[in-house]
Amino acid sequence: MKLGIVSDTHDNLAHVQQAVSLFELEGVDHVIHCGDIIAPFSATPFDTDSFEFSAVRGNNDGEWALGNVVDELGTYLGQCGELTFDGVEIAVYHGTNTVLREALAEAGTYDYVFHGHTHERTITSHGDTVRVNPGGLPIEGADDAFHVAILDTEESGTDAITHHQLD
Repeated sequence: MKLGIVSDTHDNLAHVQQAVSLFELEGVDHVIHCGDIIAPFSATPFDTDSFEFSAVRGNNDGEWALGNVVDELGTYLGQCGELTFDGVEIAVYHGTNTVLREALAEAGTYDYVFHGHTHERTITSHGDTVRVNPGGLPIEGADDAFHVAILDTEESGTDAITHHQLD
């Protein structure tokens, strides 16, 4: 199974559509958004028959209606959520609080912890847990291009993750 990971799209519909197109091209089965979609209209491009969709709330998701819209398209996980695919345990959190973000990775409860917030793509191992930030819209001090990631559950550890630059 392939999982698409995206974060911090901040109402940029061009980048959202690029991500959706890549995920469709790559045959992704489920897309997980790590927050900062911002407004409900920015979630609607993820409404496709090509994949399932889940999302957590980001610190800039200002409209509470976003949760209802995401639930219409897929599954809204609130502030933090747990997902399991092919026996792979995943925690999803926007990542606003560094202590909580690191605690999820250090707990050893999950195979993967997905988060965003920093707009910087990362893959780090914490024992048997891999922490993944797909990146986000480019901002000063982080990535200079928009990135997303894909996890292949047939692989394990950091080898299961590939980052893709979109622009």
